[in-house]
Amino acid sequence: MRLRKSVALIQRLLWLVFFVQAVAGTFVDLPYNYWLGWLPAVGAIAIGVVTTRATRRRIQAAPPAAVEVGPPVTGRWSALNSPADKVPSHGTHSLGQTYAIDVTAEPDAGPARPAPVWFWPVARPARAYPAFGAPLFAVADATVVHAEDGQRDHLSRSSLAGVLYFWLIEGIFRIMGGNRRIVGNHVVLDLGGGTYALYGHVQKGSLAVLAGDEVVAGQRLGGCGNSGNSTEPHVHFQLMDGPDLDTARGVPFRWRGVGVPANREVFTAAVPAPGASPAAEDRTVNL
Repeated sequence: MRLRKSVALIQRLLWLVFFVQAVAGTFVDLPYNYWLGWLPAVGAIAIGVVTTRATRRRIQAAPPAAVEVGPPVTGRWSALNSPADKVPSHGTHSLGQTYAIDVTAEPDAGPARPAPVWFWPVARPARAYPAFGAPLFAVADATVVHAEDGQRDHLSRSSLAGVLYFWLIEGIFRIMGGNRRIVGNHVVLDLGGGTYALYGHVQKGSLAVLAGDEVVAGQRLGGCGNSGNSTEPHVHFQLMDGPDLDTARGVPFRWRGVGVPANREVFTAAVPAPGASPAAEDRTVNL
């Protein structure tokens, strides 16, 4: 655990050194050869490659069992970046994201979710998306171990210019800002049995729970937002084996009554009545 924490911190420090000197190099002449400035980036990439291969070997040697929980949302939604299509679902094992999923609202009635565009509008307000403000629910009886909702909900990044800004500028500064700037406002629940649930990109000021609170399955936690590394309002959900994103490893999930929706699959989720969660030991099933 300490080793994983140290490796994550070293990798982040290497990226920070690389970006700082890249910015400084546009204003002053650095006292060393230009190519030496790339060494921190090469080191950070090398760490990523080594840790990714180690995680892949571990998963192949002992595939983890899926943990069945209730869905974190209710109503009609569609899935993006799903582990049903590829693992790791978000292209990385870092931050416990191996089996993470993104979902966005696709309501039957009312304004539809705005489609991505090439040029105009460059950005839209978060409230233009039906997912924004949608309630988030506890997927099981649990203890809240982390809850924060002070970061702003920014404009969408769903045009070509927005996506380029997201990847080439904003993403860099969020990496430098640490994990909380990437996942945005978020809640972490301790489900028991060594399993934790994370809800990312939560709406600013929407949380109805605090760290230390006991919650029951189906209890409202907060609202869907567009904070952190997010191109549009959506729910980022994942299970992991610890509360610390630097050291947590992803855990597969299955949503009761839904399963694991594939990319672009539209599904309808119902949330159980509060207190309807089964015991932790009954939530594990084989993939």
